Amino acid sequence: MTASLRRIWGLMYRHLALYRRSWPRLLELTYWPTLQMCIWGFTASFIASRIGVGGQLAAGILLGGVLLWEVALRSQMGVAISFLEEIWSRNLGHVFVSPLRPWELVAALIAMSAIRMAIGVLPAILLAWALYAFNLFSLGPVLVLFAVNLMAMGWWIALGVVSLILRHGAGAEALAWSVLFGITPFAAVFYPVSILPAVLQPVALALPAAHVFEGMRAALDSGTIRWDHLAWASGLNLAWMFAAALLFARQFRAARTSGALLSIGE
Repeated sequence: MTASLRRIWGLMYRHLALYRRSWPRLLELTYWPTLQMCIWGFTASFIASRIGVGGQLAAGILLGGVLLWEVALRSQMGVAISFLEEIWSRNLGHVFVSPLRPWELVAALIAMSAIRMAIGVLPAILLAWALYAFNLFSLGPVLVLFAVNLMAMGWWIALGVVSLILRHGAGAEALAWSVLFGITPFAAVFYPVSILPAVLQPVALALPAAHVFEGMRAALDSGTIRWDHLAWASGLNLAWMFAAALLFARQFRAARTSGALLSIGE
C-alpha cells in the first residue's frame, strides 16, 4: 500500500509541478467558474429585482445550481484533462513502463480533479457571497453530500470519456469539454424534472445530478432535506461508476494489447 501511495503521489506531483510553474494554467482553472458566476449572478439579480420576494428565492436557486453544476463540470474536466496532459506530452507509454497500475492512475487523476475543482469553484463561491449576497454554505452539512455526489458523477463521466479516447484516439478528445454540457438539459440544474417532457423525465431521473438538484431546491425553498433524492443519487453513482470502471478496464487492456498507449494522439 505504501508503494501504491508513493506512485499515486508521484503522478500527482508531476501535474502539481505544471501548475506551480505556469500561472496561465492556474488562471484557466478559475476563469470559467468565475465568468459563469458573473453572467448568471447578474441575471439572478435582474430576476430578483423584477419579481420581488419570489424572485429572491428564484435567484438563490439559480445561483446554487450554477455553483453546484460547476462542481460536476470541474471534476469531470479535471480527470479528463489531466489524462490528456499525459497524451499531449507523449508520456502515457512512459508512465506504464513504470510499475504504475491502471487503478493508481485513476486514483491520481481523481485526486488531481478534486484539487482542480476546489481551486476553480471556491473563488466563484466567494464571488457569489461578495457580489450577490448568496452563501452556498447556508445549505448546511447536506452541501457536502450534494458536492460529493456531483463530483462522483463527474468522475464516472470522465472515465467514460477517457475510455473513448483510448478506443478512438485524438478524435474523441473534444468530448472532454463537451459531454457534460450536453447532459445539462437533462440534469435539472435550473428547473425541476417535472418541467421536462414526460418522455425525457426517466432520462433525467437516471442521472444523479437531477436528484441532487431536486434536493438542493427543496433545501433552499423549505429547508427540507430530501434523503430519498440523496439515496437515489448515491445509488445511481455507484451503479454508473461500476459500469464506467468496467469500460475503462476493458479499453485499457485493449489499448495496451494493440500498442495504442504508445501511439495514441499521433
